[in-house]
Amino acid sequence: MAENPFFAPSSLPYQLPPFEEIREEHYLPAFERGMAEHLAEVDAIANSTEPPTFVNTVAALERSGQILKRVSTSFFSIAASDSTDGVMAIETEISPKLTKHMDEVKLNRALWARIKQVSTDVAEESWLLEKYREDFIRAGADLGEAEQARLKELNEELSKLSTEFSQNLLKASTEEALVVRDPKELDGFDEARIESIRKDDVYVLPLLNFTNQPGLAQLTNRETRRRLYQLSVERARPNFELAIRMATLRAERAALLGFPNHAAYTVTDQTAKTVEAVEAMLGQLVEPAVRNARKEAEALTEQAGFDIEPWDWSFYAEKVRKARYDFDADAMRPYFELNRVFEDGIFYAAGKLYGLTFTERPDLKGYHADVAVYEVFNEDGSALGLFLLDPYARPTKRGGAWMNNLVDQSYLFGEKPVVMNNLNITKPASGPTLLTYDEVNTAFHEFGHALHGLFSEVRYPRVSGTNVPRDFVEYPSQVNEMWTTWPEVLANYAKHHESGEPMPAELVEKMKAAEKFNQGFATVEYLAATLLDWAWHKLEKGVTVEDAEAFEAEALEAAGIAFPLVRPRYRTNYFQHIFSSGYSAGYYSYIWSEVLDAESVEWFKENGGLTRANGDHFRKELLSRGGSMDPLTAFRNFRGRDPRIEPLLKRRGLD
Repeated sequence: MAENPFFAPSSLPYQLPPFEEIREEHYLPAFERGMAEHLAEVDAIANSTEPPTFVNTVAALERSGQILKRVSTSFFSIAASDSTDGVMAIETEISPKLTKHMDEVKLNRALWARIKQVSTDVAEESWLLEKYREDFIRAGADLGEAEQARLKELNEELSKLSTEFSQNLLKASTEEALVVRDPKELDGFDEARIESIRKDDVYVLPLLNFTNQPGLAQLTNRETRRRLYQLSVERARPNFELAIRMATLRAERAALLGFPNHAAYTVTDQTAKTVEAVEAMLGQLVEPAVRNARKEAEALTEQAGFDIEPWDWSFYAEKVRKARYDFDADAMRPYFELNRVFEDGIFYAAGKLYGLTFTERPDLKGYHADVAVYEVFNEDGSALGLFLLDPYARPTKRGGAWMNNLVDQSYLFGEKPVVMNNLNITKPASGPTLLTYDEVNTAFHEFGHALHGLFSEVRYPRVSGTNVPRDFVEYPSQVNEMWTTWPEVLANYAKHHESGEPMPAELVEKMKAAEKFNQGFATVEYLAATLLDWAWHKLEKGVTVEDAEAFEAEALEAAGIAFPLVRPRYRTNYFQHIFSSGYSAGYYSYIWSEVLDAESVEWFKENGGLTRANGDHFRKELLSRGGSMDPLTAFRNFRGRDPRIEPLLKRRGLD
């Protein structure tokens, strides 16, 4: 037990978890000791005989549970990025225990009584105190004993179901993957891509998170496309029943807490505040998005010469794009080599905007050989934190792309941030890693989250970095996407991986001209998923859903977004965001944040673009604030006014 690496702070720089020392057998003892110590600390705070103050109550809670925090952060990073059967077994066992543990903390009546008595005149303390009060109320602290007992049961079952949903999906990505024996069926893929998915005498193409698999744009064999699409939309079918059960339990929990449904419960502590505000914004987008998608479908059908099916859309969209704009997306890949994208693109832009420099630290190890560790410095040479990059897909990693913190910035503990980006890029069997444009854009997006974590300058961990409302968290990352094609940045990294020649200017111009094409598809796909999420979480207590697929179809029809050729970006059975990743009734966040993003991009363009002055202003007024103040106030301080939807409509061709 004394050798358990979680029992003491890491001795590595920035308290990077000592991944080389961590073994699976360390997790459960660390969780058990961490929970026990945390409860003892909480009980000491709750039962103190001293009058309650901010320091001895709220700040003391911020200091508590350090072992639990260390093991939780490392374990759940591994569970998402490099899981094993052993890790999944631990996750299944520990997730409901952690839920029960947090209920014991937030339903502690003596603790809640002390928090209600605390007062402070310090701005950051007042904001944190308010966050704590909201957290406890939303956790059921004011409920009676019987209601709290039922709430605990609901939370524990939801935790188990969420873990099961996620693990089903992880297994399905490989167990239900596309398998072909004849490489001719993969015509359209280059030789390196085909070789990268070869497994002995067959070729296995894993399923990525979303409905519209990237291979659909390239595969020339229509039957192969059909098989890939059908596997995508039908995967992890046991998750349909799990989704019904989770939505039902969430509806009951919302009613117990005094809300009409889970959507209303969720949105009250977001920037949107009300169900009506979300629906008003979404309502402006549905009709023009569907209209655009129908026009696009007509063009695709004309190009194909027959009535297309959903698995044909991406393939013929690329053909129409090439015919109309003389643009072939595949022609860009040789100019997007992974290391150059990061070092000469993403890091370069961060240097120009914020004065950052990045030094790779091969002496510091991640949890997998693919993970690279960089030390990040400010312009004056002062240390900022660590950035970890895990770029490649593997069977042990969940789909999608994400950022998470391994160490939160906090002046309370004197800790600097350690942040990580995960991508899911196919690793070539040999040679350079060449990215698609979408993968490059995703890399810039996720690094925007990383900057949000790295630039945090707050005292308390509860409001550090990306600990902001869900419908605000995507905003800084979406802003960072603008530098993907900013001329100075693009010219610096978009160079041919063999010759070093810059990407031809005409290819860039064609790409920009083609950008708005297929925006109808992209917007309908996204809105369909958003409104599906909304439908599941507007269910009221007592409403019974018998058939998840029928419910899905009816919900899309009722929302006016049903379009057979464009299914939701995520169907219910693989909608990990809302059933196992904290975005329940919150998938609208991306488009809500994009309103702020589009406004911010306009501001950067109006003020000279890629300059240190602009970067410093964005960093100071917004990125550094974390969740330590009202996020829309931070936005106004940066932008100088309230957000408007018009820039978003113009960007998506919906104006």
